[in-house]
Amino acid sequence: MKTLDASFFAGNRRAAMDKLQGGLLVIAGYTGMQKSNDEEFRFTQESNMWYLTGIEFPDWWLIMDGGSGKSWLVEPTIDERLRLFTESLAAEDAKAKSGVDTVLSRDAAMTMLRRLAKTHSLVHTVGQSPYSEHFTFALNPAIADMKTTLERTFVKVEDFRLPLARLRAIKQPVEIDAMQKAIDVTMAGLSQVKENLQSYRHEYDIDAELGYAFRKAGGTHGFDPIVASGKNATVAHYFQNNAALKKGTFVMMDVGAKLNGYPADLTRTFAYGKPTKRMASVHEAVRIMQAEIIELIKPGVSLEEYQRESDAIIKREMIKLGVMNGPDDEQAFRRHMPHALSHGLGIDVHDALGRPREFQPGMVLTVEPGVYLQDEGIGVRIEDDILVTESGKKNMSAKLSTTF
Repeated sequence: MKTLDASFFAGNRRAAMDKLQGGLLVIAGYTGMQKSNDEEFRFTQESNMWYLTGIEFPDWWLIMDGGSGKSWLVEPTIDERLRLFTESLAAEDAKAKSGVDTVLSRDAAMTMLRRLAKTHSLVHTVGQSPYSEHFTFALNPAIADMKTTLERTFVKVEDFRLPLARLRAIKQPVEIDAMQKAIDVTMAGLSQVKENLQSYRHEYDIDAELGYAFRKAGGTHGFDPIVASGKNATVAHYFQNNAALKKGTFVMMDVGAKLNGYPADLTRTFAYGKPTKRMASVHEAVRIMQAEIIELIKPGVSLEEYQRESDAIIKREMIKLGVMNGPDDEQAFRRHMPHALSHGLGIDVHDALGRPREFQPGMVLTVEPGVYLQDEGIGVRIEDDILVTESGKKNMSAKLSTTF
């Protein structure tokens, strides 16, 4: 697999420069976040910062001047005593990783920004998600802090997330290769779990098996894994992964290895012990839904049409299962399928596609219908990762069986 090296990040900056049309872009990487007392969470970089630099350390900035075509990295100020306890990134290593030739101190960067403000009344940055008001967690403060800093210096600050999202939505061959590697590792892990499923006793046994498989392959979990058995599988985003497994129930696993900056996102639902006829019928309904919905994907198909036809397929199978009274029973439909059918996949597990009207070659998205019957303790979801190609689509995880 071709390495995601400095040439990749430099190419991404060139593409972003074209979008800037002579403008100025200043991006803050994320800062570290507290986990408990004096311990911080394992660091994850802001995805746009990573896309443009490859830097995976906290508190770095990137300045891009579309007028001159130049870029600068800005390193954080770190107390020398702290360097003895905390891993940090040397300036020379940052230049080698990103392909950016110059690293500035914070003070030098602020002097440069004040100078640039004389020729740029407008500056672009990466803002917060427009959906952040619905989040149930605190946001990383670095994004808002950067906006405040820029507002003190420039007349106008605008969000550049949408142009970057549109660039990132169309995956380059090297990105597709990286994603396929993550998907292959995830498929291998899930196949191993399926083979050994009846020997496990708890959800955490499966969690541990998958974590071992991903780390042994040089990766990590791309997101907190979901290993949900029995009634736990009726909760779309269950994260406890601690319950004892019970014969005659389903185990739903929504997991994804992350390698080289890109995660997979796959879901399979396997039977622990002998399934009931009802369980088998629900699983078969979801399997049929998913296979038919994947066939809808091809370049030029509008997202509105995709959603409308997908909803019709899901409703048809739910009516057959007897959990909807008819196609207009929206309350039952949303109760038994409460989450989105698809989302973009890329550096972020839920990657923005740049608000497209139709599918375009190079996009990668998930297809993950589910049926969740809380009263019956049955939850089934099947999820694959789909690449839109010039002529149709490719199921990047097709080798992983959808049977239980």
